[in-house]
Amino acid sequence: MPGRVTHERLMREALHLAEENVQDGGGPFGAVVAKDGDLLARGANRVTPAADPTAHAEIVAIRRACQALDDFSLDGCALYASCEPCPMCLGAVYWARLDALYYAATQDDAARAGFDDAFIYDELATPPTERQLRTEHMMAEKGKRPFETWRAHEGRVEY
Repeated sequence: MPGRVTHERLMREALHLAEENVQDGGGPFGAVVAKDGDLLARGANRVTPAADPTAHAEIVAIRRACQALDDFSLDGCALYASCEPCPMCLGAVYWARLDALYYAATQDDAARAGFDDAFIYDELATPPTERQLRTEHMMAEKGKRPFETWRAHEGRVEY
């Protein structure tokens, strides 16, 4: 695990990216991925410039780190984010199998600046048929077929 000075250096980099990104037309979020204390990838929020709602700093950094390692797993890595990750980014952190997550600002700090994700957390806790977004479960039996195909495929890569 990186030492205290390394933690601070990596978090400072995430915070610097966040501030710099505002001047470059993006959102106030930055993230870096490190392995063994070495910076592996950087990311900044590019949602509006890229017209991509998934271009959050953490997602960008995770994608770049995976490319750098040529692996979908970031086992042994840590993510440093300028702000507590939103639900989408937190999910990506878990899917990427990062060992650790460090953040500076909280989701409450983000909400005060106009980036409020509380409604998503609320929606996730609501049964699908009661969500604000029209959600229907359909073709359940046919929906199982891709999983059956996956289980039967000898060349599959487990993840």
